[in-house]
Amino acid sequence: MTTDATGDPATIALRSARLAAQGLDGGLASPHEVVERLVCLQAQDLAAAKWVLGARVPGSSEATVDAAIDDRTLLRSWPMRGTLHFVAPEMLRPILGLTAARLMQRAAKTHRDEGIDDAVHGAARAIAIRELEGGRSASRDELQAAWEAAGIPIAGQRGYHLIWRLAIEGVLCCGPIDTRARQRFVLLDEWSPARSSDPDDPDETLARLLVGYARGHGPVTVQDFAWWTGLTLTLARTALAAAGDALVGVDGDRYVVADEARAPSGEPSRHVLAPFDEYFLGYPDRTAFCSADDVLRVVPGKNGLFLPILLADGEVVGTWRRSPERRGATSIEVSPFGDGFEVAEFMPAFGRWADFWSTGLGEVTTAR
Repeated sequence: MTTDATGDPATIALRSARLAAQGLDGGLASPHEVVERLVCLQAQDLAAAKWVLGARVPGSSEATVDAAIDDRTLLRSWPMRGTLHFVAPEMLRPILGLTAARLMQRAAKTHRDEGIDDAVHGAARAIAIRELEGGRSASRDELQAAWEAAGIPIAGQRGYHLIWRLAIEGVLCCGPIDTRARQRFVLLDEWSPARSSDPDDPDETLARLLVGYARGHGPVTVQDFAWWTGLTLTLARTALAAAGDALVGVDGDRYVVADEARAPSGEPSRHVLAPFDEYFLGYPDRTAFCSADDVLRVVPGKNGLFLPILLADGEVVGTWRRSPERRGATSIEVSPFGDGFEVAEFMPAFGRWADFWSTGLGEVTTAR
């Protein structure tokens, strides 16, 4: 199998190390363990994000992930980059303490354009608390209906931006599962109360965040960390200083955790990954595992919508798509990037994907 990505020994070693760090080489025990290890996983598409977790937990199913959400061992909110992520519960508030002001600054013009001033926000906040307090939950439609009934317009993206702002402030978060692709909203302090063990010092939070990023994504650079979190490079360097000897340098300017127990197995691997998987999205520079030309195949419209990907030993070698389930089975079409692609090599991985979704695996074909 040949593609245009670099195949020199150092790059191959980097891919292997990152597969192990990400929990894709050998797997992890539970969705909670995945989030504990990676700290944050992008999750704007809930159904896709479930498989991001499932791909790292051998033998898991959608029900396994739903149970982890409902028992609150992982949270889904907007901790960084203005985007939904799964996040370790003890880290959501501390991360927001670092990112919220910058996120709000970036959103200021949008909020002005949407007419979301302090008065509108205050009214929406009071109504949300009234609707959700006492352990209740509401769907997005129900929450927006309550605002509209109180005279707060929610047309266009206005309702979404009100929800987003309340989440950035730590008022609400995503709560119990509603449908396969949606959760209901809850008050954060009721759903996942703050704990005395949660980090409350900014430097401690920066250190834990960088160490977690290196543990679940490494080897990584300080610049990678700044991009991933949306923080300034100055804060990223502060995080490196605060991390101290918890990190060690490798390959020049990259870092890994000093006490890492996971090592690459060295075994050949094939993975079927979701769109928005952290293996692809967790780094600003993807040339180690995907050529520039192939990146355009993963994001064909350059519009932020990513296709599901196929990995061979950590290299992106194609994309895939599913057909609607028919008679209890789901067919797959793969689009290889290079020569020598063997569909048979990916059949066990597709089988694990089908088992996760409790569907039969139909025909797997190659796009013409």
